[in-house]
Amino acid sequence: EGAKLEVAKSKVPTTVTNAVSWRSEGIKYKKNEVFIDVIESINVLVNANGSVMSSDIVGSIKLKTMLSGMPELRLGLNDRVLFALTGRDKGKTVVMEDVKFHQCVRLSRFESDRTISFIPPDGESELMSYRINTHVKPLIWIESVIEKFSHSRVEIMVKAKGQFKKQSVANNVEVRVPVPSDADSPKFKTSTGSAKYVPEKNLVVWTIKSFPGGKEFLMRAHFGLPSVENDVAEGKPPITVKFEIPYFTVSGIQVRYMKIIEKSGYQALPWVRYITQSGDYQLRTNV
Repeated sequence: EGAKLEVAKSKVPTTVTNAVSWRSEGIKYKKNEVFIDVIESINVLVNANGSVMSSDIVGSIKLKTMLSGMPELRLGLNDRVLFALTGRDKGKTVVMEDVKFHQCVRLSRFESDRTISFIPPDGESELMSYRINTHVKPLIWIESVIEKFSHSRVEIMVKAKGQFKKQSVANNVEVRVPVPSDADSPKFKTSTGSAKYVPEKNLVVWTIKSFPGGKEFLMRAHFGLPSVENDVAEGKPPITVKFEIPYFTVSGIQVRYMKIIEKSGYQALPWVRYITQSGDYQLRTNV
């Protein structure tokens, strides 16, 4: 489930193995491995006219460490990534803000040469988190037409388009469309996936298991309305979207290398996985 990285094999001075509070000594594994997950969540708010009102990326690098002894790890990120503390020309780079590191990271080393150097906790941990305050193109674009016919019915048409690379696929996509609280007798038609009515939440949930980049899909819904007009003014909740795109990050962040150095000199395998997912992803409607 990921790309195997090159490992530099070398020895670490014994002085590094003095006790660290987040890792106990004497840890042993038959197979030494470390799994690195780079996860980015996209927050987007689009108004009823189709303009992006606000957007940002919240990122996290998570580790699952299964390494014997007291290993020293060094993680290198690609040159596209700049941290907010640098004053260099931004150009084609991505500036990370609100960068937070796990206590195991040697900050002095990072500040001098941008190497993320650390003795990792055993098992699962969050190595770092960050935010990128940038204009994000909505990866799944939604267009909706919601028409209310007085005393009789509501017609809903929703078009979803994948605005990401054709070779990528979004998994487990859910488009949640609000409907009036007094709607009944639902009928659906979808060009892919399935739609269902969730009356307790006043929603239609359109589920698409696999959504390739560049594709467009359509969902139509028809609801009856009671003949008595509901006089209670309802709010206009937005359409929300959930999705996950593996092997892809919006920011372009990449792990260039992970060096694993342990005094016994064992070989270890690092594995990297990239995931982009929806965070707070909302598209306002006119109705």
